[in-house]
Amino acid sequence: MKSLPSLKNLYYLTNLHQEQNFNRAAKLCFVSQSTLSSGIQNLEEQLGYQLIERDHKSFMFTAIGEEVVERARNILTDVDDLVELVKNQGAPMTGEIRLGCIPTIAPFLLSRVVKLCQKDYPLLSLLLKEDTTERLLDALAKGELDLLILALPVDTSGFHSMKVGIDLFKMVMHRDLSHDVIQPIDYQSMPDESIFLLQAEHCITGHAITACQLSNSAKINPFAATSLHTLVQMVDSKLGTTFLPQMAIDAGILNDTELKVIDPPGEAPYREIGLVWRQTTSRISTFRTLGLAMQQKLMPQAMIKP
Repeated sequence: MKSLPSLKNLYYLTNLHQEQNFNRAAKLCFVSQSTLSSGIQNLEEQLGYQLIERDHKSFMFTAIGEEVVERARNILTDVDDLVELVKNQGAPMTGEIRLGCIPTIAPFLLSRVVKLCQKDYPLLSLLLKEDTTERLLDALAKGELDLLILALPVDTSGFHSMKVGIDLFKMVMHRDLSHDVIQPIDYQSMPDESIFLLQAEHCITGHAITACQLSNSAKINPFAATSLHTLVQMVDSKLGTTFLPQMAIDAGILNDTELKVIDPPGEAPYREIGLVWRQTTSRISTFRTLGLAMQQKLMPQAMIKP
């Protein structure tokens, strides 16, 4: 029988690639730096190829080393899924779920998801991470997360997604400014640079521009906020208007402000809320069950579209 690479050494290799530092990678693996270095050297000897080029001050991964890292991540992810499959055999709503969520959803939905699991699935534990869509999808691909809550549509090639509901967009502006606005609102008649949005890496910006048909970029203010709460403060200072998701409004983001909610013109714009997971996971039953529970108990029935 062939001598197969150690999963432990593959784990050392992937963490070194992630950290790009032997000391940090060793701490992440809870081993000494010499143990991690020896494990990677043993892996190279076993494979018969140099994975890392080293000198006394720095190192870099070889081309074959990069390929081994990518395949090692997939192997370790599959092993994790295998362990979870056996551990949760016959009891899908048990164990841990490493759940990632974007910042424009997390403050308004995550606590409700946690409470739902505590009440209906007490044997299911959620480990939470908040980050941008791009970074969450990368972590999911690497096996660092199990499940994501994202705003759709987004490119989920290689993953499976399940829509759990939709979240309407509402226009908000200061009450004093709203008196001068003729409804239904014509975006072209609004002052230039009067619409405030989030930074480009927040997908809600693209969703708002598309859903609300903001084709004239001159109307958008060059200032880009980092959070919905910052947008609220800017608009509450009578600097312009913005678009907020309904779930943020329902969660009280406009409390203690002088902002008024206005329906955008035309068909109600919205974003879809969905769960995303790897196609190769063994926990499809768990994720689908959680998704159905979110549809039925957390997202308004009238907002769920086929």
